[in-house]
Amino acid sequence: MKTPHNSFIVTIQRLSLAILALALVSCASIPEGQVRIKKDPWEETNRAVLSFNDGLDDYLIRPVTKAYEYVLPNIVRTGIRNVFSNVGDVYNSVNSLLQGKPKDAFDGVVRVMVNTTIGLGGIWDAASAAGVERHNEDFGQTFGVWGFPDGPYMVLPLLGPSTVRDTFGWFFDIQTDVLIKKIDDIPLRNSITGVRIIDQRAKYLGSSDILESAAFDKYSFIRDAYLQRRRSNLYDGNPPMMEEEDEENTPDYSSENKRIR
Repeated sequence: MKTPHNSFIVTIQRLSLAILALALVSCASIPEGQVRIKKDPWEETNRAVLSFNDGLDDYLIRPVTKAYEYVLPNIVRTGIRNVFSNVGDVYNSVNSLLQGKPKDAFDGVVRVMVNTTIGLGGIWDAASAAGVERHNEDFGQTFGVWGFPDGPYMVLPLLGPSTVRDTFGWFFDIQTDVLIKKIDDIPLRNSITGVRIIDQRAKYLGSSDILESAAFDKYSFIRDAYLQRRRSNLYDGNPPMMEEEDEENTPDYSSENKRIR
C-alpha cells in the first residue's frame, strides 16, 4: 500500500520524466551566431536538459527553497548545512588519499573527529574555527588525477553541469554515500535527500537571480564557468597554462557544417 509520501514522490518522478521527455524531443536550438566548442558536441540536447532543469527549478525547487529559508532561521539552516558538510568530509578525506594527498586526507579525518565530537555531530563547524582547512574532493576529480580525460560536456537532469568523467564520478559518489546507501527507511532517506537538495539550492539563490537578469547566453556562461572551475579544482587552484590544441590529436565532435572554436 502506497503512503501519501511515496505517492507524492512517484508523482513528482513521473512529472519530471514527462517534462524531460518533451524537452529532449523538442531539443532546444542554438542561438544564431553562437560559436560551437569541441568540448560540447551535444549542445542541442544539453540546452534542452537545461531548459527542463530551469522549469523544474522555477516551479518546484526554488519556491520550496524560499519557503525553507523563510520558515527556518539562519542558525538552524547553518547547522543543517554543517551536518551535511561533516558527512562530506569523510569522502573528501578518502578522495584526498586516493589522489595522493596524505596531508589533505589527514585534515579531513581531523575535521570529522572534531566536528562530530566538539561540534555535536557537525552542527557547529568547530574544525574551521580551529583553523583546520576543508578540502573539497570527489571521485570526478580523483579520476582526473588518475589520468582519465574529462570527455565532452553534458548537462544532467536535476544535477546540472557535468562532463563524462564527472558523471562517472558522481555515480561512484552516490554508491558510497552513507546517507543514501545505509538508510533503509525509504521515507527518511527521501526526506534527507530532499533537504540536501534544498540546502544546496539555498546556497545559490542570490547568484541565480543575478544570472537570470544578466544580458548574455546563460547556457554558455554556465558551461564555460563549470569547465573552468573543474579544471581549477583538479589542480587545487593552480592550473597550468593552457597550450594551443594540436588539431591532429584533438577529437572533432562537431559536424563539418557547424562552426567550432
